[in-house]
Amino acid sequence: MTTAEQAARRRTFAVISHPDAGKSTLTEALSLHARAIGQAGAVHGKAGRRGTVSDWMDMERDRGISITSSALQFGYRDAVVNLVDTPGHSDFSEDTYRVLTAVDSAVMLLDAAKGLEAQTMKLFGVCASRQLPIITVVNKWDRPGLDALALMDEITDRTGLRPTPLTWPVGIAGDFRGVLDRRTGDFIRFRPTAGGATVAPTERLTSAEAEAKEGDAWREAVMEHELLSADGYDHDQQEYLAERTTPVLFTSAVLNFGVGQLLDVLYELAPAPGPRLATDGTPRAIDAPFSAQVFKVQAGMDSAHRDRLAFARVCSGVFHRGDVVTHSQSGRSFATKYVHAVFGRDRETLEVAYPGDVIGLVNAGSLRAGNTLWAEEPVEFPPIPSFAPEHFKVVRANDPSRYKQFQRGIDQLDQEGVVQVLRSERRGNQQPILAAVGPMQFEVAAHRLEHELRSPVTLESLPYSLARRTRAEDVESIERRTGTEVAVRGDGAILALLTNRWQMQILERDNPTIVLEPLVADVADGSAPTP
Repeated sequence: MTTAEQAARRRTFAVISHPDAGKSTLTEALSLHARAIGQAGAVHGKAGRRGTVSDWMDMERDRGISITSSALQFGYRDAVVNLVDTPGHSDFSEDTYRVLTAVDSAVMLLDAAKGLEAQTMKLFGVCASRQLPIITVVNKWDRPGLDALALMDEITDRTGLRPTPLTWPVGIAGDFRGVLDRRTGDFIRFRPTAGGATVAPTERLTSAEAEAKEGDAWREAVMEHELLSADGYDHDQQEYLAERTTPVLFTSAVLNFGVGQLLDVLYELAPAPGPRLATDGTPRAIDAPFSAQVFKVQAGMDSAHRDRLAFARVCSGVFHRGDVVTHSQSGRSFATKYVHAVFGRDRETLEVAYPGDVIGLVNAGSLRAGNTLWAEEPVEFPPIPSFAPEHFKVVRANDPSRYKQFQRGIDQLDQEGVVQVLRSERRGNQQPILAAVGPMQFEVAAHRLEHELRSPVTLESLPYSLARRTRAEDVESIERRTGTEVAVRGDGAILALLTNRWQMQILERDNPTIVLEPLVADVADGSAPTP
């Protein structure tokens, strides 16, 4: 096959949502339906069950939430699926944003009982800024929840997207019997399995057979389906790809209901990889020489080897293990001897990859999220910006004799983007400042320092809530003000740390020439950050 033909087989998407909507369970269910795993391992509060493949960190298993993104690649029909599960908690929104720079579409999961929550709306906004088509999945329909038509109205009113359901539930929330396939008019009936651990058997019935078996529940579903069609809520592929509509499906990931239909929709409707814009605004064609962009660096996935993986999305060309590629940011070349295909924490040696694939480069120590790799023909893709931190803590090693391990761990966390690491003359290298979007990032950092690097630490909160980019010539003026501090980030940016906006305004009033630039655009409404 040509590169373009191989790329056309790829479906690269992220699963995103508000916390506890069921992302990891859905990820596992998709893998199960694609026959990539033999049995689902979602915990669901039952002793003795395994954790989901995508949640591999100890903290994720202990807390039952995703705190880091993970990639899974598997085959479905004649397609290659690159699925990236993301953290739902807003404290880890920076990790989610990095993932959204590497995919071609998104699956947005809604909790049937809660509808569109605060984090959901932010994610809709980020997808809009990235121009990512969205498939919306209403999950947990096996539990009591909202009215289905009311949910469609909420999506329309709050997102500006027109929902175009492809399946429609038969039975109210909490009485999930199956779905009406709106494209064929058939009834897809589900039968539960023990604990939802295996693929739920389905039965496809005609409308007449469904009415005979389900009676009023089927007639109600048909009536609502007709109302949706009358109001123009039918799928149009071009409108979906133009991000003006969002196809909708109803599922229960925990029971594996409706998951097979979602896989088919992704296969049939989700966009394949296309050209990606370089920093200079020119599109990099998928059949151009090899290029890729790193979107995540992760260590600690293999306790036996303590290596690290740089996850990169192939943007163009064909990648072969052993190829010599150039790191665009440094201009240095290196051979890609150790490259893996990833499935959660499991991985295997990868020999070849095509546009849309996610590859894991082992121990490529100079790589950072946002970096570009290329062969033959130079290119650089736009950098992935850091979010503006709002929480700051000083970190100190509890055991001075393990200072080297402490420093290695801090550098590793900085490289991965778990937290931003700042250093100031006031504190020196032994007491760096950790800066985070949300406080849970500090818990992850402390946990990993203790358990992966064997260097327990103490964290002390600082009073700052703002960080602003400044210049070397303004440092003296800033540090003369009580309650401020200047620190340098790993990328060389000089940051002024301030307690609040009032202090910043007074500083600017008293020093008219001072520069205090926002690090990113305001992302509170879901808009994309900028460098």
